[in-house]
Amino acid sequence: MNSLSYSKINAYILQSPINRFFVSGFDASLGYVVISENSKTFYTDSRYFLAAKEKLADFTVKKITGKGALDTIAKDLLDSGFKAIGFEDNFVSVDSFKTLKDKFKGLTLKGASSEIDAIRLVKSSQEIAKIKKSQTIAEKAFDEIIDLIKPGITEREVATSLNIECLKLGADEMAFKTIVAFGANSAIPHHVPSDKKLEKNDLILLDFGVKLDGYHSDMTRTFCLGEPSEKMQEVYDIVLAAQDYALKHIKAGLTCHEADSLAREYIRANGYEAEFSHSLGHGLGLKIHESPFVRENGEDLLLPGMVISVEPGIYIEGEGGVRIEDIVVVREDGVENLTTTGKNFVL
Repeated sequence: MNSLSYSKINAYILQSPINRFFVSGFDASLGYVVISENSKTFYTDSRYFLAAKEKLADFTVKKITGKGALDTIAKDLLDSGFKAIGFEDNFVSVDSFKTLKDKFKGLTLKGASSEIDAIRLVKSSQEIAKIKKSQTIAEKAFDEIIDLIKPGITEREVATSLNIECLKLGADEMAFKTIVAFGANSAIPHHVPSDKKLEKNDLILLDFGVKLDGYHSDMTRTFCLGEPSEKMQEVYDIVLAAQDYALKHIKAGLTCHEADSLAREYIRANGYEAEFSHSLGHGLGLKIHESPFVRENGEDLLLPGMVISVEPGIYIEGEGGVRIEDIVVVREDGVENLTTTGKNFVL
């Protein structure tokens, strides 16, 4: 994991819930974390103060009130002799920045989001274990509800059953709004489940994940209830081959563009360039979509320990779409696939 630099910044103030949770492991709706080279302080109000003190043994925990929070933090920073303070410039609104600047008189504010976010890019073994546990719940839920998928059931009913099963198996919540798409609806990448009923020989696309202990999973499977058309069988075979090729060749040291091209070039060569309308994948962890983004113009380098999705897709308006998604850990010589659910097309 990358470390924060203190050569030009004396301390960092973290206001976003994601980064506060990352460095502390404590979830609170209100809080600030201040980190310097030799100290870590967690500021929160009376609702969380006692719980934070009990859990955060390696932090100094201080009680604040909503209106006086930044005054307290500014005084502590000045008393510590700090001058340059890094803040999350991609999180703080213009209005909040004005308040921050007003309260932090005598301190120099420096945008540091890129540096702060970079420490989350490479996952530790503990983080990977949490993502894998989250993925395991999603796959078990998939196995439990698959027998419910019969003619007459609606997209909404499948989505509801899948969500309930994930929660029963221990998920804290769904990672995002579950996508269930039947027939021609599967050509809409982010389709919202409707009351459309499943018919014999329909395509079925399920895209879902769960959140557990702060960490997300994500998977997509596309299959057919009955006999697929010749064209959609061809599309499925192309998407599966493109994903398989990418999974076999993605490794640390590739740029995101190079990784994306592994699947995209195969799909392009088979005549479906325009129908692959999104990136090959994205990072995931404390957020369902986070850096790195594996896309056509992506120049970020894939590093060992990054967790990304690999999800090529082809979508034909009015007919149907196919997406197959696994999540993997990038390694020096390849990937470790955290997804074990099979990829049979015919149900």
